[in-house]
Amino acid sequence: MSAAHGGIATLEDLARALRQLRRREARRQGQPELTYRELAAKTGWSVSIIGAYFTGKILPPTDRFDILTALLGANAVEQGALATARDRVAERRQVKAPPAPAVTATPPPAPVNLLPAEVYGFAGRVAQLGELDALLPESGRAARLATVSGSAGVGKTALVVHWAHRVAHEFPGGQLYVDLRGFDPVASPMRPADAVRGFLNAMDVPAHQVPADPDEQAALYRALLAQRRMLVVLDNARDAAQVRPLLPGASCAAVVTSRTQLAALVATAGAYPVAVGVLTPVEAWDLLGRRLGTERLTAEPGATEKIIERCAGLPLALAITAAHAVTDRRLTLAALADDLAEADRRLDTLNAGDDAADVRAVFSWSYRALRPATARMFRLLGLHPGQEIGVPAAASLAGEPPDDARRRLAELAHAHLVVEHAPGRYRLHDLLRAYAMEQSRTLDGEEPRRAAVRRLLDFCVRAVWAANALIDPSRELLPAWDPEPGAATQELPDARAAVSWLTAEYPALRDAVALALDTGLDELACQLAWVLGAFCRLRVYWTDWAALQEAALPAAYRLADPLWRARLHREVAYAYASLDRYADSQAHFERALELYGALADDVGLSRAHRGMCLMFERQGRYADALEHARRSRDLLLRTDDQPGKAYAYNSVGWYHALVGDYARALDNCRQAVTLLAEVGDRLGEATAWDSVGYAHHHLGEHREALACYDRALETFRELGDRYYEADTLVHVGDTRLAMADRPAALAAWRAAVAIFEDLGRSEAAEVRAKVKELADGD
Repeated sequence: MSAAHGGIATLEDLARALRQLRRREARRQGQPELTYRELAAKTGWSVSIIGAYFTGKILPPTDRFDILTALLGANAVEQGALATARDRVAERRQVKAPPAPAVTATPPPAPVNLLPAEVYGFAGRVAQLGELDALLPESGRAARLATVSGSAGVGKTALVVHWAHRVAHEFPGGQLYVDLRGFDPVASPMRPADAVRGFLNAMDVPAHQVPADPDEQAALYRALLAQRRMLVVLDNARDAAQVRPLLPGASCAAVVTSRTQLAALVATAGAYPVAVGVLTPVEAWDLLGRRLGTERLTAEPGATEKIIERCAGLPLALAITAAHAVTDRRLTLAALADDLAEADRRLDTLNAGDDAADVRAVFSWSYRALRPATARMFRLLGLHPGQEIGVPAAASLAGEPPDDARRRLAELAHAHLVVEHAPGRYRLHDLLRAYAMEQSRTLDGEEPRRAAVRRLLDFCVRAVWAANALIDPSRELLPAWDPEPGAATQELPDARAAVSWLTAEYPALRDAVALALDTGLDELACQLAWVLGAFCRLRVYWTDWAALQEAALPAAYRLADPLWRARLHREVAYAYASLDRYADSQAHFERALELYGALADDVGLSRAHRGMCLMFERQGRYADALEHARRSRDLLLRTDDQPGKAYAYNSVGWYHALVGDYARALDNCRQAVTLLAEVGDRLGEATAWDSVGYAHHHLGEHREALACYDRALETFRELGDRYYEADTLVHVGDTRLAMADRPAALAAWRAAVAIFEDLGRSEAAEVRAKVKELADGD
């Protein structure tokens, strides 16, 4: 083929050559072109990544490219030429940044701003602020990445946030910010994929437009940033590996803070290093003066100098000292200086170059000034696994009404022991959290601590359960149970509020499963992992979905209730199927069937069989899928689960159609339409009408097919389900072509392509090929 021998200069050219090979091989074999799903089954790769290769969004690695060209029938000479062309494209992309891939997500109407609030009383750091200005276009230094390094509590975040607010006008696209938790004493460092997903959410990328594959999510993130000038602040990074996937392209600037020097980023990414040490005595005096007033400092100059010395110029220690002095004006600065000198325990050693700073004494002043109930709240916050906490969760930890918890948190914020970074949401500095945990271990007994964790986890399970019921009323739910005494309730008025709450709480909820397991609360671990599965599926967190169920499964076997074993085997099987781990998926589905069978649970058996039929469909094993769809339907006939029966009939009908038995497909899908109309599931009814139309089309009843498709399209458009609208439009085009109405077929397919492209779906390429083939024929 000509494309294999020359003319390939770009990634798009390379993708076009792959598509030409696929068409040629189909003609040679006298068969339809291999679909992305068929190629996925042959290679073991995901459908989405194959779609990205064929549409020119991602450059295939060398080994995968060779496999693809061989699979598509290229001879040895062609394979060599194509491999050379692929390497040439790769070299050009290294020399010159590639054009941004097409991004279908609509940019937000206003710039994104995730920066924390400006730091109160910021002082000094003139030299470091000037160094950060290297990232500004007019600096002439052409830097686009800076690393800000220094010890814990030295004020790295304060410096960067202050600078970012000062230069916000230089970045009209907005500012992204994330705390990577690189040195968190409790939670594990944030995964780059989670940070990317958080940024996509912040930029209002709809969930259905976010690819399942983490590499594709990162590509989408970089493409979005390439369209605007933004500042990306990556706070508290553990190492260079955590940061690299988050670095933007040349149109944006990034600042990374870390306790380490991140020399690898300086060496390989050209980062501009900014070192942050302790404040000079003059800067420290300025900081205290801004918070306490210069008159108070000049009245006790000797005590002020001792405070600065004993805080070792550490901004965090100075700020908490100042807060304590403001809270209790009866305290003299001399008394504060004496308290610093008497502290004999160390929370952490903060390396500020030549000196070590003892901040435990500073923390203890604020802590000792708290009322007993507020001090208890502070200690219990150290048990929470997340980076931040809301009022209901804090109330559950303390076992007190939310209004009381809100007052305690406000007192802690006033004492600078927590920060209210958003209304009703509070954060602890990692050192303060470590101090809170230490105090809790010292002052709270084991059983009170365990009870607090039990209340928190009970709150989490019930809140996620309630959110799931709002988002997907057909989702299988847990039976009601009495809450733990003292556990609060999360108010969620509607599905939008439920999604918003789950999005904000998800990192802590995910870590709470590990907390439950570590505490030996096996049933709560199983419950929380299971109810989180629905949100993982909604947000396409496939890897997390599988990991949570895998973690909880051993706990299910420690419980006496076999139902939890069945549920988690079924849930992990679904997750594995979504990750294309079909052998693992089937093994877990079969174990779930065995357990549900022993329990005589027909609804559970039916759901497991339905999961298996979907797993087989993804592999193109339609006969096997049909068999399990039949079993699912037949089991539900013995129950009163009307929505389940309706979906089961539609599944049976659909798989009859896929194996070519269109008369039976028609019969089952019609029954599904009737049942879905009876239970009021309009979206399910529209899907069934599409299935009925598909059967009519293949029976040669084209006008009947179009009438069914029209009914489906009307509902899809009314409900805003654009994916299924496009899918049905493809079927409309197929039927119009069968009726020899070529213009109408082209119109339907082009409309489908436009929607698929807007949604970022790989199906757009396949439908576009149909349009091209028919248009070329004209």
